[in-house]
Amino acid sequence: MEALSRQVVVAGAGIAGLTTALALAERGFSVHIFERTPGLAEVGAGLQLSPNATHILARLGVLDLLRPAAVKPEAVVLRDAATLAERTRFPLGAAAEARWGAPYLVAHRADLQSALLARVGRHPDITLSLGAAVRDVAVHRRGITASIDREGKVTEMAGALLVGADGVWSTIRGLGSVGRSRFSGRIAWRTVVRAESEAGRAFQKIAPTDVVTAFMHPSVHLIAYPVRGGGAINLVAVTAGEPMGEVWSREVDPAVLGEAMRGCAPELVRLAAEARPWTSWPLHMVEAGHPWIAPGGIALVGDAAHAMTPFAAQGAAMGIEDAAVLAHCVAARRDDMAAALADYQAARRPRVARVVRRGAFNHFTWHAGGAVAFARDRILAITPASQLVRSLDWLYGWKAPEG
Repeated sequence: MEALSRQVVVAGAGIAGLTTALALAERGFSVHIFERTPGLAEVGAGLQLSPNATHILARLGVLDLLRPAAVKPEAVVLRDAATLAERTRFPLGAAAEARWGAPYLVAHRADLQSALLARVGRHPDITLSLGAAVRDVAVHRRGITASIDREGKVTEMAGALLVGADGVWSTIRGLGSVGRSRFSGRIAWRTVVRAESEAGRAFQKIAPTDVVTAFMHPSVHLIAYPVRGGGAINLVAVTAGEPMGEVWSREVDPAVLGEAMRGCAPELVRLAAEARPWTSWPLHMVEAGHPWIAPGGIALVGDAAHAMTPFAAQGAAMGIEDAAVLAHCVAARRDDMAAALADYQAARRPRVARVVRRGAFNHFTWHAGGAVAFARDRILAITPASQLVRSLDWLYGWKAPEG
């Protein structure tokens, strides 16, 4: 294989970008990651890693590095936010690992990124450059040439493929005819509290800390689960909100969240007041209908391709899946990049679309009120947990192609 045909440029050192680099390097490619920020700060909060993602992390040698900081929850529990009554639960833990062949984990986003970076740092075929942004790309007969901006100094790098893993406000996506992301009309409020803090102890009076709990209410839903090896609790509330522009996060008066939680149980309202500081994140979406590829050698992965709302808890998992499928397709058709990228897009679109539909269903269910909420609760009460588990086989039981 010629050196140029082995070179891949990845824009973005987030979860999707780092996983893509590892998946390609494991198949013999030489990968250069360019991250526009000068340092990889501890940003974000918790995330859920279902078996469809953790089996890929295990295959790439990342899962063992993550396990000490992750938690394997025993169940997902749905509760009424007004009464705190449990509506249903379905088991995870050892049962999930046995059924789907990999664990269901919850972790802090920074802990997953640290595990990925540790694995990347040990791989001889991956280099990572910080403070370096991919500003432009030229597609030609032999591949691509990317323009890299390092504090105003522009250099070029040629390769067979450019992967845009630079998030919802992707520069790489913007190089084509694809427009900007769209604000979903929802705001995510995020915080992490120490388990032994006042807020942590307040939460433990409401619900157990060894499960993922979703509190449902027409104007807000609140998700809670352990992170940092169980030493902290991740809290995410989602409400209606106003657009903030293209910003990752902003500290906002928690009274706004408190207003959205009117009608919730007093214990939850007090928890929201105590669990400061809350940071608000505008939830943007990228419409799935636009191209994820340019046949000459550009592919988008993760949020750059299909940013979605978090209602299916699959944002990180879809980026990890993208990485594995892209690497498989490119390795299978090393001499025909256009065909490889077409295979990638064709394989991923239907699955991502189904996940988006599942998220929309969850949003409708969790925010139901009145007669719809009554019907929901009746259905959940008579539906066996085994049936709920089976309904997720298509999602959690998915396996990335090997080879």
